[in-house]
Amino acid sequence: MSLDGALERREESPAGNGNGNGLVAVQPARPTYGDRRLRLNPNTEHKPERYDDVQSEFDPAIFSSLERHLPPSMLEVPRDAKIQFMKEILSRYLPEGDRDRVRRHKDYRQKLISAYQPLHKEVYSLHPSAFFMPTFLKAINDNTEESFRNILSEPSPGIYTFAMLQPSFCELLIDEVENFEKWVNAVKLKIMRPNTMNKYGCVLDDFGLETMLNKFMEEFISPIARVFFPEVGGSTLDSHHGFVVEYGKDKDLELGFHVDDSEVTLNVCLGKNFSGGELFFRGVRCDKHVNSETQPEEFFDYYHVTGQAVLHHGRHRHGARPTTSGHRINMLLWCRSSVFREMKKYLKDFPSWCGECHREKKERQRQSVATTKQAFLKGCGGASI
Repeated sequence: MSLDGALERREESPAGNGNGNGLVAVQPARPTYGDRRLRLNPNTEHKPERYDDVQSEFDPAIFSSLERHLPPSMLEVPRDAKIQFMKEILSRYLPEGDRDRVRRHKDYRQKLISAYQPLHKEVYSLHPSAFFMPTFLKAINDNTEESFRNILSEPSPGIYTFAMLQPSFCELLIDEVENFEKWVNAVKLKIMRPNTMNKYGCVLDDFGLETMLNKFMEEFISPIARVFFPEVGGSTLDSHHGFVVEYGKDKDLELGFHVDDSEVTLNVCLGKNFSGGELFFRGVRCDKHVNSETQPEEFFDYYHVTGQAVLHHGRHRHGARPTTSGHRINMLLWCRSSVFREMKKYLKDFPSWCGECHREKKERQRQSVATTKQAFLKGCGGASI
């Protein structure tokens, strides 16, 4: 399939998500700590320090997660030196101008949280039995690849679907979102939209759900991501961007072809009654090949079911077809790994997860074999008997 124009990268709104992780611009002129690199695999025996008191645009949880990946020489240095070293790594993904916007967004978020009165306080703390389907909970508690595969379907390579959320929780979350939107309009505050492409919906982290969603990711997405997305940081997810999007009459109608600013994306339909709005997937690509043609086996359409989740690589190209009737609301969690984003700089080989890189490598191998075979046959034909 030839793409009509350049594919978009769906990123957060310019204000950022308040934790500073995930923006891709790099500032090479800042001071560095030499060539000391992060460990690819975490030091599971090391107990990281707490960073709740650190004044930073980055979420404290990121520092604790990142500390397990510090080089051995950094593990015994004073805490302030660790903070400085980790801030230097994280700042490469967030230029000074963006950091200023993130700080302003953080102030905006605090203003919302201090003034908004929740409608359903029970959605702000994670209650597994009330949130999740029993089959999903059992798989997470068993925590084995077999238990996950028992509840997952993989209708297309790298796309996993499963029943996840209780209908009652979906209804409560929709009520909470609608209550928040009405309140914002009543007090004449601005709603920060989820990203650069969606014009409707809101950021769940902005009005008090960040802590719950952190736990949601760490305890109920990361175990699956470790098994099925290890090559893109699935075992080191340490931050998220959580939001809802809305489609239908007087809302967004459809969503253009794009990739997400995430390592792993969770997308769950909350409801309501609607028709249309299918997701269409067109293969995983690295930055170099993001606009390359789609191969026949990469075409896949996904039909939303309330409470059912679809989990996929953030670089899996996709879009949403028009919602032809009704009102559709989806919750998304962009899950990110600061470790993976740092380690990507040191990759010397092709990204194993990119479909086009994989095809190019296979083609080079085929040509090499063909050339070697031709040279061998030519040598045999010219040999004296």
